[in-house]
Amino acid sequence: MSYLWNKFNIKTFAAETVVFRDGVFCPDLSTLKNTDIDKKYDLPVHVIYVGEIAGKCRLEINIGAENQPVFLSVNIKNKMPAFLNIFIKNAGKNSECRGHVFIENMSTINYECLAHHYVSDTGILINTKLLAHRNTKSKLSGTAIIEPNCEHTVSDIGFSAMADDGARIEFLPCQKIASVPDSAQHSATIYHATEPQIEYLRQAGLSGAEVDAAMREAFMNDFSLF
Repeated sequence: MSYLWNKFNIKTFAAETVVFRDGVFCPDLSTLKNTDIDKKYDLPVHVIYVGEIAGKCRLEINIGAENQPVFLSVNIKNKMPAFLNIFIKNAGKNSECRGHVFIENMSTINYECLAHHYVSDTGILINTKLLAHRNTKSKLSGTAIIEPNCEHTVSDIGFSAMADDGARIEFLPCQKIASVPDSAQHSATIYHATEPQIEYLRQAGLSGAEVDAAMREAFMNDFSLF
């Protein structure tokens, strides 16, 4: 699936796969039939959600197997109003879901990530990046729910955004914690290029538009690998 790297900057590796493109499940690219992970696999499970979306879209990941690593890669854009819900339910002891979400908003988007811990010793760590174009509207919500008797959980929902002029961004973090976790974090940041970065690129001969494009590309591609 090298085209996923070439077109969507998605790193693929040896894994059981569940692939969606433009909000539609792709059985020819998937080794699993759905995102209900109710058995332990020898390989990690990689859920891949890419392409262009519009309207209401939903992705649900249910982890019921113990000791199962799950990875989530999302790279989407919207040219029309869109609503994306990602629900992650972890009921597999010693299982972890770790994900990177990239959203390029060219219109209006409402994004909600729900991370729900049902048993102890579970992890859900989701890093979301937003590239908001001029005069767009973006609303990003993240909710972590840790049920009672869910000790030793790790929860981390982070947002970062880079915005053009006139873009409106709203972050809505929320935590509902009913037992003591090992770690429960939320973060939200707005990225701005620094003057030394801009001056360095200008001295290299880049025009103003080329500097903007270079900084945007750096922001988009600055995801650490799994």
